[in-house]
Amino acid sequence: MMIGTQPTGAIKGVIISAVSHEGLTVTVDGKPAKLAIVNDDGQVIAVGDVVAREAEAVAVNCYRNILQGKGFLRVLSTSLIKTESHD
Repeated sequence: MMIGTQPTGAIKGVIISAVSHEGLTVTVDGKPAKLAIVNDDGQVIAVGDVVAREAEAVAVNCYRNILQGKGFLRVLSTSLIKTESHD
């Protein structure tokens, strides 16, 4: 449920923080860390600031949908615009 303050602190030693002008940051046992996208096979797809920015953008857009009464809509992190190849 999204109403009220959401529980955090489920990952021992990990702190994910967010500040509107800084975006998402991560520390593990007080040392800087990076967010990553890892598929089911264990392959790292993306890592670092780009993942943090994408995750933040999706979360913010989802929240904005809730404020606009459109919280039932799924927010995607991919462009729906096709690019054409001009060979």
